[in-house]
Amino acid sequence: MSELRIQLKAGFLSGAKKGGSTFAWVCKIIIPVSFAVAVLQWSGWLYQIDFLLNPLMRLINLPAEAALPLIAGMVVGNYAAIASMAVLPLTVEQMTLIAIFSLIAHSLIMEGIIQFRSGINLAKITLVRIIAAILTVLVVSQFIGDTSQSIVVPAEFMAHTPFVEALRVWAAGMLSLSIKILVIIMLVMIVLELLKSLDWIKYLHKAFRPFMRILGLSNQAVMMWVAAAAFGLVLGSAVILEEATKGTLSKGELEPIHISIGINHSLVEDPALFMALGLNAFWLWVPRFVTAIIAVHALRAIRYLKGRLVHS
Repeated sequence: MSELRIQLKAGFLSGAKKGGSTFAWVCKIIIPVSFAVAVLQWSGWLYQIDFLLNPLMRLINLPAEAALPLIAGMVVGNYAAIASMAVLPLTVEQMTLIAIFSLIAHSLIMEGIIQFRSGINLAKITLVRIIAAILTVLVVSQFIGDTSQSIVVPAEFMAHTPFVEALRVWAAGMLSLSIKILVIIMLVMIVLELLKSLDWIKYLHKAFRPFMRILGLSNQAVMMWVAAAAFGLVLGSAVILEEATKGTLSKGELEPIHISIGINHSLVEDPALFMALGLNAFWLWVPRFVTAIIAVHALRAIRYLKGRLVHS
């Protein structure tokens, strides 16, 4: 009994220590990035570049006005995309395509930095996520009818709030998010370290081994995938960073897992947000899951062909 108590104490203390240091690391990323994005959003500049996406809108069968929530999602995050969608007169089909795009390619700056710090090139993972979002939406658009009809953007969409008010809203949101991140990171790291102390991690790896094979990932990537799937890239960053830096995953194994979780993460919270708009759950879960699998297997096929060419 005393040995079990020692193991639990060691796991708890180790988890709390790692959780605290990871929380400080995450805050160094999300606070300045979030503030910079909030200023861009307040200035209105963020929505002045929507014309750049007009060719893309035509490609993925959406009206030009749909660029507004797409930009908000890519730069700010899913909450901003949903807020934009809620005030635009979009059809359910149009919102479905926007949601799919945003679920794959959102918070690209913040999440991109986290993935970069844990083992993948920032430009590469950002480009992969955007291309994956475009291709997925393009395919899905063939199954849900006409989504290209134009809409009228309400005048209040561009309403300019005082900077002090915008700063207050940002600070309140940042404080709430920081508390949420702290609680989740501490809990996740403590549980993870307890599992390690009790030597139970091996059972988790064993249970997920067949699933990892389907995803095209190494069995050593289980913890990274579970953390990203359950909590997302930001809230799951503690586990993602630790797993990426402890040396059990080679560079060749890190790239596929980062592509997989970059495309397909936060499988509970994010889809639930879009479901509040009345969207079909099937389109919010299945397309990006399939896209993540295809992307990883495509990467492995490219590597295989390159190897054959080198040795031929």
